[in-house]
Amino acid sequence: MSNPDELLRIEGIRKTFPGVVALDGVDFDLRRGEVHVLLGENGAGKSTLIKMLSGAHTPDAGRILAGGREVRIQDAQDSERLGIATIYQEFNLVPDLTVAENIFLGRQPRRFGMIDRKRMDADAEVLLKRVGVNVSPRARVRELGVARLQMVEIAKALSLDARVLIMDEPTAVLTSEEVEKLFAIVRRLREDGVGVVFITHHLEEIAALGDRVTVIRDGRSVGQVPASTPEDELVRLMVGRSIEQQYPRERPGTGAALLRVEGLTRDGVFHDVSFEVRAGEVVGIAGLVGAGRTEVARAVFGADPYDKGAVTVDGTVLPGHDVGAAMAAGLGLVPEDRKGQGLVLDASVAENLGLVTLRSATRAGLVDLKGQHAAAARIAEQLGVRMAGLGQHVRTLSGGNQQKVVIGKWLLANTRVLILDEPTRGIDVGAKVEIYQLVNELTAQGAAVLMISSDLPEVLGMSDRVLVMAQGRIAGELPAERATQDAVMALAVGTPTGTHTTDTTHTTRTRTRTHTTHTTDDSNDTDDTTGKEAPRGR
Repeated sequence: MSNPDELLRIEGIRKTFPGVVALDGVDFDLRRGEVHVLLGENGAGKSTLIKMLSGAHTPDAGRILAGGREVRIQDAQDSERLGIATIYQEFNLVPDLTVAENIFLGRQPRRFGMIDRKRMDADAEVLLKRVGVNVSPRARVRELGVARLQMVEIAKALSLDARVLIMDEPTAVLTSEEVEKLFAIVRRLREDGVGVVFITHHLEEIAALGDRVTVIRDGRSVGQVPASTPEDELVRLMVGRSIEQQYPRERPGTGAALLRVEGLTRDGVFHDVSFEVRAGEVVGIAGLVGAGRTEVARAVFGADPYDKGAVTVDGTVLPGHDVGAAMAAGLGLVPEDRKGQGLVLDASVAENLGLVTLRSATRAGLVDLKGQHAAAARIAEQLGVRMAGLGQHVRTLSGGNQQKVVIGKWLLANTRVLILDEPTRGIDVGAKVEIYQLVNELTAQGAAVLMISSDLPEVLGMSDRVLVMAQGRIAGELPAERATQDAVMALAVGTPTGTHTTDTTHTTRTRTRTHTTHTTDDSNDTDDTTGKEAPRGR
């Protein structure tokens, strides 16, 4: 081996599935004590690549070398024996077991043929201290917030004596403060000689943590660059073109109020929430995690009950806690948990796109399958859903394409008011811009959009007005021209800056992270909120 510090090398890897070339000649290498960022759009092939390293898939061609010798990774045990540990976006933990039981699952220390719980807890405590998390080894995993779950996964990887740690979107649902803690742990691992493969869509994280970047596009590795490479160039490599404007909001004239919420109250959750959204308008809702944004959205849609207040859609007053009535009135909801609440994962793309219109396409108990299929084909083409065909299971689509399907089912239903809750979470910059263009098309056709996001630049870039929630109330409203990060955060933490506010206070300390909007000619991609404090301005 030419480089004694090289832990892992992938040469010319190719992988195909029926009708799809997932990887087509990918090269990648990882050195001891480095963070190597793997960057690419949703569907570029990143997940397929890491699944080959973890033993879930085997390559059709090419080779994998570990420690300078060619290896075959046919299952998870092969991967573990090579010192490779993978932490996926969806944590691989058993909720009803303790932290220690999860860390040593299948490898519990034994004494006289029995599990040695005392030793297991002690060993787990050492690992937990190493990653800097204050949690009892005897705590049940279901009691932990997402940040601590992340640390338990890292402790589990360290228990395997991992020399290669693969982290797939580890910061997707963390606050800024939690991200900094995670970064500190990754830096310590790097100092200990661990090689880290880090997958992220947040470009500002690359320079902060990475050493090198390999970019994958359409199943091919298209470049390896330093982590200091400007974001504009990284985006160009990812999507194959420049993105001139990251938030391409087009503002048509507004019409009558299509959604009116008056005095909505649910005891202990939100109180006296009132606002309206007009035809052709995007109204954003910002605020700290736990402020009640998602709870209000679900109540407006009828998914959850409320105690007082009224919701009116296009002149029709909706009965409370009645999703069917909301949908019939032209109201739609894209939930923050697209996999758990927005999709039937084992159903096809066509079946998912037809979910909302299924009732209207049914006559005398028979579904117009031909009509549904034709409509699904039309909307899939319009949205540019990347798929092998309409019969492909939606579970196998990339995150960005899954989100297009969730939105597409409401477009098929000619929805008049669409609520978007975290519409671009876990989606690359290229797919984000495509979704923003869909928002523009909706409002240009006279629809109204209510958008909730923890990505503060997204709220500011795409909203015509911004509502800020704090402690279950509307703390203030800001027109687009006056909506800045400072103004929003001042309202979110209860320090008004001269805007209309309610009398609220909030003592949570917060930090936001920002990125720049690309505007130059050369510029160019199951949520447990326990313990979260602040939104991440990406």
